[in-house]
Amino acid sequence: MTVNTLPGLVGRHRECAALDDLLVGLRKGGSRVWVIRGEAGIGKSVLLEYVAAQASRVTVTRARGIEADMELPYASLHQLCTPFLAEVEALPGPQRDALRVAFGMAAGDPPDRFLVGLAVLTLLTRASETRPVLLVVDDAQWLDQVSLQTLEFVARRLLAEPVAMVFAVRDPEGQAALAGLPEIRIGGLDAAAGGELLEAAVSGRLEKRVRDRFVAEMHGNPLALLEFSRGRSAAELAYGLTSSSPIVQGTVSSRVERDFARRLAALPAPTRTLLLIAAAEPIGDARLLVRAADALEITPNGAPAKAAGLIEFGESVRFRHPLVRSAVYRQAEPEERRAVHRALSAATDPVLDPDRRAWHAAQAADGPDEEVAAGLEQAAGRARQRGGMAAEAVLLERAAEVTPDAWARGRRALAAAEAHLSAASPDRATELATRAELCPLSPLDQARLARLRARILFARRRSDEAAPLLLDAAAQFAAAGLPLARETYLEAISATVFAGRVHGPTGARAAAIAARGSGAPSSGSKAADLLLDGVATLLADGYETGVPALCRALEPLAHEELATREATMRWLLLAPVALEAFIHHAWDLHAWDMLATRAVRLARDIGALGALPPALIYLSGVHIHTGNFAEGARMIEEADAIAAATGHAPHQYATLVLAGWRGDADAAAGIIEGAKASAALRGEVSLLGVTGCIQGVLFNGLGRYDQALAAARSGIEHDGFNFTGLSLVEHIEAATRCGELDEARTSLARLVELTRAADSGWARGASTRSQALLTGDDVKADRLYRTAIDEFGRGRVAVEVARTHLLYGEWLRRARRRSLAREHLRTAHEMFDGMGANAFAERARRELLASGERVRVRETEPASALTPQEAQIATLAAGGMTNPQIGAELFISPHTVEWHLRKVYTKLGISSRRALPGALAIAPAANTRDEGTAPSG
Repeated sequence: MTVNTLPGLVGRHRECAALDDLLVGLRKGGSRVWVIRGEAGIGKSVLLEYVAAQASRVTVTRARGIEADMELPYASLHQLCTPFLAEVEALPGPQRDALRVAFGMAAGDPPDRFLVGLAVLTLLTRASETRPVLLVVDDAQWLDQVSLQTLEFVARRLLAEPVAMVFAVRDPEGQAALAGLPEIRIGGLDAAAGGELLEAAVSGRLEKRVRDRFVAEMHGNPLALLEFSRGRSAAELAYGLTSSSPIVQGTVSSRVERDFARRLAALPAPTRTLLLIAAAEPIGDARLLVRAADALEITPNGAPAKAAGLIEFGESVRFRHPLVRSAVYRQAEPEERRAVHRALSAATDPVLDPDRRAWHAAQAADGPDEEVAAGLEQAAGRARQRGGMAAEAVLLERAAEVTPDAWARGRRALAAAEAHLSAASPDRATELATRAELCPLSPLDQARLARLRARILFARRRSDEAAPLLLDAAAQFAAAGLPLARETYLEAISATVFAGRVHGPTGARAAAIAARGSGAPSSGSKAADLLLDGVATLLADGYETGVPALCRALEPLAHEELATREATMRWLLLAPVALEAFIHHAWDLHAWDMLATRAVRLARDIGALGALPPALIYLSGVHIHTGNFAEGARMIEEADAIAAATGHAPHQYATLVLAGWRGDADAAAGIIEGAKASAALRGEVSLLGVTGCIQGVLFNGLGRYDQALAAARSGIEHDGFNFTGLSLVEHIEAATRCGELDEARTSLARLVELTRAADSGWARGASTRSQALLTGDDVKADRLYRTAIDEFGRGRVAVEVARTHLLYGEWLRRARRRSLAREHLRTAHEMFDGMGANAFAERARRELLASGERVRVRETEPASALTPQEAQIATLAAGGMTNPQIGAELFISPHTVEWHLRKVYTKLGISSRRALPGALAIAPAANTRDEGTAPSG
């Protein structure tokens, strides 16, 4: 084991070994992340010092979070990246621009925080090409929120880069920070190690009984043991306290903090003021500290504090421990703190650091002050431009607190609430909304408040409670002639879609009628205006006029120029409503493909990782329906990986759709139960439509028609905007198999009505095939099945082409036209088998055996098969993209791309990139074997 060179680091052999292993792997070119967790004073900071001291031949960069109300966006990240900023200009254009704006080096549109994360990943990767890089972050729970989120993103994407990260997180304050990353959890020292540490810190030998008592009462906390023994002899510790009383009441951190406070009291007043300046100033800028001391007319003499072991002075000012900082700040009187912040505000450069200047001025205010509030509001605007939503919210909140005018206070509190919601803090948003409500508000701000409350409600529960609030807000925007009205009406309709209600006073139809009668002005986007008109017409007037109106929005949605990042983000917010309408009402796979492909491309181009996973999920659905299950699975995998990296829940329903078509009942079962539970908990009734429809697919494929019938009924009955038509298709097939012909005919009549206006092969194929299942006329049935095959083919819906061949083959076999039946059953089996639709393939196999056909069964794929991500990277590389281009496309580093490509070369038996196109083209198909012929029947 590496020799310990740090005083006080005893009893941490396991932790030091893990950190040593991290450094060994780092020097060999591997990535590693550790999160060290434990209570205050338990030794986290000492372990960080240990790993930094041992990191020879490694570039070490450090940051420390500071407990404060203030958040300057990307401040901590900027600090960590400072040694590498010379490389910024070499980054790919979008990443370079995002990072420059985030760090205040350039002006521009607010960057997506995950594009900033990719830029940091690329920056660190480039820096590590000459020397391994180690990032050391203490008190990570107190970093500004966007820095912490970005570092977590980077930590989750490290794979094949010589970059390592070690975080220290204080519990319980930081329990949620960096959750899920590899962690080292440390507790108190045992009696032997604690005793060794204590005896090393005092002069003289401690009696074992006294030593063990101290270790037990301090719970083995090293800092507590060191600080309470500091300057005391063994005799003083043994006889200075009564044997029955505890050392100090309270938690370990409060005990240590009180000891620091006692040490502070012994310092000269000017030195205490100097420490207070340092405690209130988070950067540790020694020159700023001197200027603030001059403003307070004190001599900056820190020698007594340094001698007391409280602080270190140099290029930067560092407290010996975060508890020293908090003790200094909390022990000061309010007026003393205000005076220090006033001096810091005066000493801070108004050009180079206007935001901290504004914050210090706010902390110095002892009452309402419009000048201070205006400065904070301006700082919030700059934070927003850098993409710091959390910082914007905090600055606006403080601005509202010091605003003297009630009208302006309400406006700023409302803006702070909106910013908190954007920063994913709905509870704080609710509190600020309540504050705003207590102030006089203009009619426009009242509408904004109603919209905000609805959005908070919708974020918590996807029930129909949000829609009325959104409709009220939209009506007020419309009355004021504001373009925001149309966007809010679309939000209201979207809320009703998730709530699973078309009819009723809070349903989608009521929202559509209100939108059409509002007279709302143009939103400024032709695509958005036509989409709202189309969806509203569809809901209010029905399919005959609604579907053509909807289709008029397709061309602008597909091709409208998006000149700014904000315009692109607004388009991405429209995309789900548009896709649901084109999928479930226009039955248009071409539109689905076009819009989903554009959504993925736009999200990638601007680095909108919040919008990318749902866009990938929609595009995966295209691939599933066109029979490319492998590509659909790859996109689901990528979406889930990005969601995990960004702290969002995975999109389980795409996995459910794929499991349904694959016929994997076990995989589907857990997802279905989770969907039903979520529907009940969040009021998201639309999930019942999804699960009912997909269970219909699953059980029809498995030949469990009674279960398919029950599932499809639930999909039809939920009165939703989506999945009703697809549920009808499943219901008709299951009902005919179960002999429930009256039910089937009722569903057929409804399906014909739903598909009549949709001029698509998918719609016509679904209608004609369902009619074929119910007709008693053999000639007509034969014609209808053939027509359905052609129509589904024109619509590119390969899964339904294969399914129609299966149904037609089954009908032909029962009609004793075995030769023709085998032809269609063979086609169905080959298509389903090639897709991986195993349940339907097995159903076709059984029918083929019954017809007397010899069946070839697919063998298990070889172990050398490429994973979905390897296949994607290989395809992009074969198409001519460079490693940095592939990395930017997939939000991974170029080193990770190269790592995957080396595995691809090994699996394909090639040695270079040039051989990829040919190797991918001739990659062997899965082996097949003959299965015996069954007797005909």
